[in-house]
Amino acid sequence: MRFSYIFFPILWFFARIYWRLMRPLTAGARVLVFDDEGRVMLVRHTYMPGWFLPGGGVDRGETMKAAAIRELYEEVGITPEGDLAFFGLYANFREHKSDHVALFVLRSFQHVPNPNREIAESGFFAPDALPDATTDATRVRIREVIGNLPAAEFWSRP
Repeated sequence: MRFSYIFFPILWFFARIYWRLMRPLTAGARVLVFDDEGRVMLVRHTYMPGWFLPGGGVDRGETMKAAAIRELYEEVGITPEGDLAFFGLYANFREHKSDHVALFVLRSFQHVPNPNREIAESGFFAPDALPDATTDATRVRIREVIGNLPAAEFWSRP
């Protein structure tokens, strides 16, 4: 068994305890990546169940867009060729923290798979044929973008 399959779930457990006690203000960025066939990129992490849009936390001194670009490369080996289009800013109060998530859309990119310890699996999926374990929030974000709907206020309901 790889080290990451043991390390990340333990780290995630202690992070959730910290969030419950400290209720930090955090920022994140996710990217809805469309390939030439209109499929969307999803990732499955080693430390939590479900399929998600690629992305992650914003580091100190980093913009949300810079974090989105960094996370895309780190998680799935995607480098944008065009500009990331900002879609919406969401509040997420799950996990006992005050998280704010920026969603960007990307349609032009270079992809060189970049295996790492955080991502168990990634791939492009047709929006009408997403993996069963795709999170509800991820499904809603995809519908918002494809349907040209306004961004909801919350990433997922608390």
